[in-house]
Amino acid sequence: MIFSLASDIGKVRKNNEDFIDSQIIYKDDDTKIGIFALADGMGGHNKGEVASAMAVNGIIEFLSQNLSQSGNIKIDYFDDIIKQAYNHVNLKIYEKSKEDESFNGMGTTLVTVVIYNEDMYVANVGDSRCYILREDDLKRITVDHSVVEDLVRMNIISEEEAMTHPIRNHITRAMGTDEMVIVDIFREKLKPQDKILMATDGLTGYVLDDKIKELLKKDEDLDVVTKNLINFANEVSGKDNTSVILIQKS
Repeated sequence: MIFSLASDIGKVRKNNEDFIDSQIIYKDDDTKIGIFALADGMGGHNKGEVASAMAVNGIIEFLSQNLSQSGNIKIDYFDDIIKQAYNHVNLKIYEKSKEDESFNGMGTTLVTVVIYNEDMYVANVGDSRCYILREDDLKRITVDHSVVEDLVRMNIISEEEAMTHPIRNHITRAMGTDEMVIVDIFREKLKPQDKILMATDGLTGYVLDDKIKELLKKDEDLDVVTKNLINFANEVSGKDNTSVILIQKS
């Protein structure tokens, strides 16, 4: 697999509360596990950037240590290990928020992708997203945990109306805001040349899926594609931090 990561502060914000990272675990038999994580912190002066960094660093560390042990990849237990990782990280952020009044109320979204051979696991809390582009079909894997997503699913508002709705930034589930967290986990079988996109709402909150698909379909270097996605988000808005991770299956 090949991949590209990029994050941009945007045109308005004074700091970047997004955080992204990846880790490739190489095994003796040349197999590998790819771990990719993206988070969008919330809390402003209450250290949203701390929460997002804790989430990404914590999830990658936990999964790196537990998906493979004694040379054996624990493929049958990936779901359970991912759930354990999310609960472990969630509690760490929650406890940090209680240590000091300045951290009170901080939290973050967190979307994680784990790829092993043809298997992809996607875990999500919040409204950061994961998509898969296969040939001409762009499929959203995750479901936003947000008020406007609920309204869209009930056919009260459209996807386009959700992008300008006054409470579009209100999420219903986040890492670190409660002692316990419920995580959604999805599993997909990958095919060669599939593209997996992970993104914060700096992109998906302002750019329609059809435009995202158009940019993803261009036969360009992944670094160019990630740059084009961020540049377009800044052109149409730039009001938020924008972060993307783009992965292509070989």
